[in-house]
Amino acid sequence: RHVCLLFRRFDAFAGDMTRGYVQALEARGIPHLLVGGSSFHSREEVETLRAALCGIEWPEDELSVFATLRGSLFALGDEDLFEYRHAVGRLHPFQVPEALPPHLASIGEALRFLAELHRGRNGRTVAETIALLLEATRAPAGLVLRPSGEQVLANVLHLSQLARAYESAGGISFRGFVQQLLAEADGGRAAEAPILEEGSDGVRLMTVHKAKGLEFPVVILADMTAQLVRPPANRWLDTRRGLAAVRLAGWSPAELLEHQEAELGRDAAEGVRVAYVAATRARDLLVVPAVGVKEFENGWASPLNAALYPPRTPAGWREPSPSSAAGCPPFGSTSLLGSGAAAAAPGSVRPGRHEFETGHAAVWWDPNLLHLDAQPLFGIRQEELIGKDAPPDIVAADLGCHERWRAARAAALESGARPSLLVDTATARAAASTAVPEGVEVVEVSRSAERPSGARFGSLVHAALAEVDLGADRVGIEAVVRMHARILGATPEETDGSVLAIEAALGHPLVVRARAAAARGECRRETPLTLREANGTLVEGVADLAFRDGGRWTVVDFKTDRELAAAARAVYERQVALYARAVGEATGEPAVAVLLRV
Repeated sequence: RHVCLLFRRFDAFAGDMTRGYVQALEARGIPHLLVGGSSFHSREEVETLRAALCGIEWPEDELSVFATLRGSLFALGDEDLFEYRHAVGRLHPFQVPEALPPHLASIGEALRFLAELHRGRNGRTVAETIALLLEATRAPAGLVLRPSGEQVLANVLHLSQLARAYESAGGISFRGFVQQLLAEADGGRAAEAPILEEGSDGVRLMTVHKAKGLEFPVVILADMTAQLVRPPANRWLDTRRGLAAVRLAGWSPAELLEHQEAELGRDAAEGVRVAYVAATRARDLLVVPAVGVKEFENGWASPLNAALYPPRTPAGWREPSPSSAAGCPPFGSTSLLGSGAAAAAPGSVRPGRHEFETGHAAVWWDPNLLHLDAQPLFGIRQEELIGKDAPPDIVAADLGCHERWRAARAAALESGARPSLLVDTATARAAASTAVPEGVEVVEVSRSAERPSGARFGSLVHAALAEVDLGADRVGIEAVVRMHARILGATPEETDGSVLAIEAALGHPLVVRARAAAARGECRRETPLTLREANGTLVEGVADLAFRDGGRWTVVDFKTDRELAAAARAVYERQVALYARAVGEATGEPAVAVLLRV
């Protein structure tokens, strides 16, 4: 079932206890997720990969290089590493001798591989470097065979997700990511990779504050020794006086001592609220660790004592005998761990189902019937898969599964390498083609031989033609041209020349027809176009001007070149022909192409 293990807080002591719970769950192979804890960076697999990343970034750091080779990625022996170090002088990826004894050849190969990763670390993404390291060492196969292997592998892959997040946030270097990992390991908090999904079986470990607003079928209140109130009070705030009295180095200010009881009462009230939140997170079953011989008065779950401990009788908590609990095994005679008279003390709560006047019931367990102190499962899971005496059918099934996975992975990579959509620009398509355009009309506007030319002049004319009103006078044209001239940094000569060129273009009969079409709502300017070729390629472009006149469309492309060479003119004609074809296919009406030299 889906179980939630709630803690009052994750402080230093609770952190050690949390690691104990995590290790116990891992030893039994129970899926679990630590929510809001800081154990991610202290996991062995994460430390191993972090050391490897340090060894890749700083190859002169012998300690990181040694940890990488000695760790679970390469798993090289101490004897061979020390012999190599003694013979060569140091463990450096860029100082590997050409000739090595056969038993040290694997160390040389590993060092050369680290050197290769170092050389290309800034030429690829961090996630790609991590993937290359894991693939070369076949680490995922070894990690997943460990106890709680899914969690181990998820934590390793979570580092790749952190790398992608780092680069998405603007990170540009491999070293920056490694330094970020080291900083988070020193003082940051990072949750473990969430392999446990909502509604799945497993255990979640979190604080009560993290559990606010959530519900779980089974909730266990852990760390019963956490205090409800921890005297003495640490601070007292007086907002009216703007005063904060804080306990420091074991010494308390007089103001804090005067208000000690009030502060402790406030802490106790907050503790009651926290206990209420914790108790109401359970939908079906709430498990509260308790002392069966006496009430634990200052525990963080002590506000629940009235609902846990049955009313005392002259015989203590032994009478009347509780009833059996449905779904529970038969209980013994004591709720204390141990045997003998001490365990069966008259003051202890008798195991079983105790009814309360409020209508609820509490079931006290006999801890002696629980399977405690279970030995953890060290080593790896499914050891029969790699043992020398593994049954042939198991090995064959495993190899077949692996081969199917490899085939499926290769097919997925091949499918992903094929683009589902090919996109090209009309400019690039026209430049790459050698076809002779047909039916393209070239129209020239009268121009002065002394007017400016060049790329900036052409950009200025195109930008102004895209915005100026087709019926604008000289004043309107100058206003638009001068605005774009400031943006482009055009010279006064280029500005004046653009005004004259645009004025001449707006007076051309072709543009006059476009102005009349605009009055009818049948004119488009700076219109994006998309044309699908026979092979599925999408050709994209932007038409300068397109208007409908006499039942057909006229597509116009402006050019400002002083003289068009034959090759350049052919490219421009193919480009505007593509625009006309796109308009014709989109509208279902005939379209002609015009190249207007302004």
